Amino acid sequence: MLEDSQVERVLVVTAHPDDVDFGAAGTVATWTAAGTTVTYCVCTDGDAGGFDLAVDRSEIPAIRRREQVAAAKQVGVHDVRFLSYQDGRLEATQELRRDISRVIREVRPQRVLIQSPDRNWARLPASHPDHLAAGEAAIAAVYPDSRNPFAHPELLADEGLDAWTVSEVWVMAHPQADHFVDITGVFDAKMAALRSHESQVGHLEGFEERMRGWWGDVARRAGLPEGKLAEMFFVVAAEY
Repeated sequence: MLEDSQVERVLVVTAHPDDVDFGAAGTVATWTAAGTTVTYCVCTDGDAGGFDLAVDRSEIPAIRRREQVAAAKQVGVHDVRFLSYQDGRLEATQELRRDISRVIREVRPQRVLIQSPDRNWARLPASHPDHLAAGEAAIAAVYPDSRNPFAHPELLADEGLDAWTVSEVWVMAHPQADHFVDITGVFDAKMAALRSHESQVGHLEGFEERMRGWWGDVARRAGLPEGKLAEMFFVVAAEY
């Protein structure tokens, strides 16, 4: 496992706006505070989300993109890219793999954070079909696509994007999490990021208490003292 000091650039790939903020915004805040540059790649615009029936559905994609950009700033991220696939219909196609590979080759991250392609039966909402598809496409983009100059050859031939080998993958919501990050000191930043998604969480009562409960449970699983908060991941070496 890489030391954080060895990581200059991280790419986060998720299906929807807000996914990274629920699963990993605290961890992202610790990385950016240490000087690591983090980029978000969001596969959809979240056009199937929201709770306010009075809002014209055609406005939702722009609303959710703005919310994700605002949320990213709360944890020190200033590069947010949207692939604009349709929310609710995401599949791990060759096209999606190519588009994620393009971002990997542009950003050239040592570490990539993805959603789990494996269903977590203990946390079913974390295993939205779009999450699974984004995770499957992202891990295929890490290996073998982005490192192989002959995969998606148009990326090199037409766009001049050389192959890039990612060293390490972190997976959110994996059923066999094996690494924990103490986010107690950055929890306020995580909550500020989550509250930026007004169209998704603005109607929820007791939201912060629920979040404290979730991440407090993770901290106890990690063996941290009472009152601590943590996020959890499955970490995979990707460079051979």
